[in-house]
Amino acid sequence: MFDQILFIVWRESVEAILVIGIMHAWLVQSGTRAGLRYLWGGVVAGLVLASLMGAALMGANTWLTGTAQEVFQAVLVLTACLLITQMVLWMRTKGRTLKAELESGLASAVSSGSYWGVATLVAIAVAREGAETVVFLYGMGAASLQSGGIASFALAAGLGFALAVATFMALQLGSRLFSWKLFFRVTEILLLLLAASLLMSGLEQLIGLGYLPAVLDPLWDSSWLLDDGSGLGGLLATFAGYRAWPATTMVVGYLGYWVIVASLMKRQRKRERVDQRRQLTARARS
Repeated sequence: MFDQILFIVWRESVEAILVIGIMHAWLVQSGTRAGLRYLWGGVVAGLVLASLMGAALMGANTWLTGTAQEVFQAVLVLTACLLITQMVLWMRTKGRTLKAELESGLASAVSSGSYWGVATLVAIAVAREGAETVVFLYGMGAASLQSGGIASFALAAGLGFALAVATFMALQLGSRLFSWKLFFRVTEILLLLLAASLLMSGLEQLIGLGYLPAVLDPLWDSSWLLDDGSGLGGLLATFAGYRAWPATTMVVGYLGYWVIVASLMKRQRKRERVDQRRQLTARARS
């Protein structure tokens, strides 16, 4: 759990810092330094919105008791899985044009003469990243928080953010060995593996509560080869959803997840090729 929390905070914080960095650089380079205080005001507003969502989730979890609380936590874990997958697919589509779209939005806000547009744009961007992080962390850490693991939870989140700042600074140096493109490709794979792990956890909880049939449980026993409780097996269980004694429903869900992700990525690449051909055709005609 510690590793998962650290990784999520690190990856999401890098993305949020990147967005803020792009906006900050544009305002400075365009000579609109007056908009910087609105930028930081937007950052604060975005963090407040994300915090309110966290408070709402904690409140909802407190109001629920018994089985309802366990179902709520399982749903949050599955929601986190869906959000992580959606985020990866979104970044694959928008990653190339993110800088241009942010700068276009800033230019539009500044040209209108109102820096509140800058604050709103930043607040929405930060709140989006923050809200996703809140759902991810709460879905993974609700049980940990209830069992008194708040110190470990906070330490993992703090280290993740510190690592994100260090990563951003390193990538800004423009190293040939580790570029933004490589960073996002590597973390995309890790995020999808983590999403699959969350899916397994959510299905496991719903099966345990009796809301899903296990069918055959376990379908196999591979603990003699690789135990999922420690060592390499424990690491794979945390970051890839490995189970030494999986139920049939979990195996079907796991395989189904990767089939769906692969087909969505294939469709995404096909759409990108079509768009590229249209752009080349339009340029040739012009």
